[in-house]
Amino acid sequence: MHHRTVAELMSKQVVRAGRDMTFKDIVRLLADNDVTAVPVVDELDRPMGVVSEADLLRKSSALPDPAGRVRPPHLEPSETAKAEGARAEELMSAPAVCARPEWTAAEAARLMAVQNVKRLPVVDETDRLQGIVSRGDLLRVYLRRDDAIREEITGDVLEKMLGLTPSDITVEVREGQVVLSGSVAAAGLVPVIERLCKSVDGVVSVAQRITGPEGGPWRPPAVG
Repeated sequence: MHHRTVAELMSKQVVRAGRDMTFKDIVRLLADNDVTAVPVVDELDRPMGVVSEADLLRKSSALPDPAGRVRPPHLEPSETAKAEGARAEELMSAPAVCARPEWTAAEAARLMAVQNVKRLPVVDETDRLQGIVSRGDLLRVYLRRDDAIREEITGDVLEKMLGLTPSDITVEVREGQVVLSGSVAAAGLVPVIERLCKSVDGVVSVAQRITGPEGGPWRPPAVG
């Protein structure tokens, strides 16, 4: 199976900030390029962190409200330092959480979820910035055509990997939702088929109506 890589999905023209860029210049940089965050790089173009609108808004949110309508949020010392910062190096969230170009979309998505970030700078083996990948970029795998998904499942998963034929398993795909019908000689093969189909780029869900060797619907073995 071919999984689309971060290199295929990332934006290669990256807007970036130098470590000494001022607060106002960062605001202008975001506005002029219609982006919500930029990586902050050192002199060798290696990401040090990411500065986002949320980082910048700490300066406003930390200010007292003269009218007393909204209490200022409680900030940890590190957040207070950001709120008082004036340069990119002081304002950014660090260290930068980065991806590699050869990663799959699933690997990048998992890192985003674990680290609770919306975008990942992409770096090469020397840690130099190569691109940036966002959540929207990763979601593009779900724009694959249904017929392309069906062809990959039928050809790569069922035939090449598992040695099955189109007469064994019928594959239907609609809006990324896969339905498998047919029969297999070994009941234990059914969860393997499901798992492999779910890993195909663009698949939203997998349902199966596959019968086992006795002719009845396959069921997971009882535990205990």
